Parts: sequence; structure tokens; C-alpha cells
Amino acid sequence: MTTTMTLVIATGNKGKTTEIRALLEGFPVDIRNLDDFGPIPPVVEDGETFEENAYKKASFTARVLGVPALADDSGLVVDAMGGAPGVLSARYGGENAADKDRYLKLLEEMKGKTDRRAAFECVLSIAVPYGAALTYEGRCEGVVAEAPAGEGGFGYDPVFYYPPLEKTFAQLSAEEKNRVSHRGRALAEFRNEFDKVMKWLEIHMPAQEKFQCAGDAG
Repeated sequence: MTTTMTLVIATGNKGKTTEIRALLEGFPVDIRNLDDFGPIPPVVEDGETFEENAYKKASFTARVLGVPALADDSGLVVDAMGGAPGVLSARYGGENAADKDRYLKLLEEMKGKTDRRAAFECVLSIAVPYGAALTYEGRCEGVVAEAPAGEGGFGYDPVFYYPPLEKTFAQLSAEEKNRVSHRGRALAEFRNEFDKVMKWLEIHMPAQEKFQCAGDAG
């Protein structure tokens, strides 16, 4: 009998959760996110790389909840902006900025620039409560559009144009996006090694301790 693995995604972002659930559909994994639990302290994402932040979020969540956790740290890297917004993608324009505020600020910064090359990068970290982690990476190259287009997706999707499909990410269907996106590619690596991940978790997850009541002694 196949054992179902509980995996907590270290986010409350509904868009990310929906994408990850779709990408892992059919696998013996019960996907939860932070909204399924009581409030836990926020993680300060002060790492200099996507990998550092992904591990920090996954490790902290696993330790607090006592179950394996998956964290995704991703962002948009724009050549003409020296790699910005990069690890600050989710906070570009301020902590309380909405997705639209962020991508409109990006378009303003890109006004007049002819080099519009950009890439979405994603690092997935799967951690257990006692520190060990697995890492998967994905990258998708495209260009910053001149204007937003499309109603789907989230984040910078309306302004990330993907030349092979001649659409922005926000114009793609969920199936199309999951097939080519940075997150889709990272999760494809994870899916391809799912059996190995399960064995790794069996080795690294702490066994449940058994306690004997004092009255049962003797």
C-alpha cells in the first residue's frame, strides 16, 4: 500500500498553492499550506539568493510544525536592471504593494530600454524538522512586455512574455504555464525523483517517540 506523504507548502499564497497542487496531482502527497494551521511567526527572507531564502522558509516551517515542508522562493531577474528585482520580487514596490503595483513599477523602470531580456527563476527546498533539505531549481527565459496582457496567473505574469508561445504568462492556460514555467520545471524534477524523495523522508524524518505512563510501570 502506498503511503501518502503530508507536505506543507511554506506559504499562504493561493496562486502558488494551486499551481503546486496541480503539478503534483496523482502523486501520493497531501498538500497543505500555512492557512491550514494556526498562525506561526513570519520568516525574515534576508538571504542573498533564492536558495538561501527557500531553505530558510522550508526549514523553519518544518521545525515549527514537525512535518516535511516545501518552500518555493522565486522571482523575476531582469538583465537591464542588473538582475533586479530578483530575491526582492515579492517586496518590490514595498511590503504592502499589490501584484499590479509591482509590475507597473517594473514597466516604469523599463521605459525606453531596448534590452528587455528577463527570466523567472525558482528554487524549491524540501526540509525536515532537523535541518536536512533537498533542493530543486527551474528557470524560464522570456522578455518584459511593453504593456500588461492577460487575466490569469499572478505576480509578474501579465508582463512576462514567453516568445515560444507568443503570450504572456497571464495569457497561458494553467496547463501551458505549468509545462514551461520556472516552478513547473523545478517541480518536474521533484516529480521525477518522487520515489527517492519518499525514501529520503523515511530516513530523515524523526520517529515518533513512545512514552510509558508511570502507572503502567512494573
